[in-house]
Amino acid sequence: MPENAADKFRRERQELAENMLRHSGTNTKRLLNVDCQVYKAGALNSKVKELLGLATSTVLRCDDCIMYHIIRCHEEGVTEAELEEALAIAYTVGGSITIPHIRRAWRVWDELAGDK
Repeated sequence: MPENAADKFRRERQELAENMLRHSGTNTKRLLNVDCQVYKAGALNSKVKELLGLATSTVLRCDDCIMYHIIRCHEEGVTEAELEEALAIAYTVGGSITIPHIRRAWRVWDELAGDK
């Protein structure tokens, strides 16, 4: 069975992260730790934080970040309705330039949901 977009992303991200860590000093490792810690449950649960990450990544038009947060949203049990609202906010804030990114986000969501 061919590798889907989410699986390919996970594999490549892992390989690139391992390589980056090999070259990283203390400052980079500290920044990466903050990035990891900020998405853990606190006053906001992890599901909400992933939706926030997705919306802001969409506004910034970072395809790698969008892919990561779509996968994490799926893992956190985000519903399709919740995802649609978060992406609608991203579109409202970011404008029509976010549309191609939102299209790709939905394609990956459908793959993850088994709706190819």
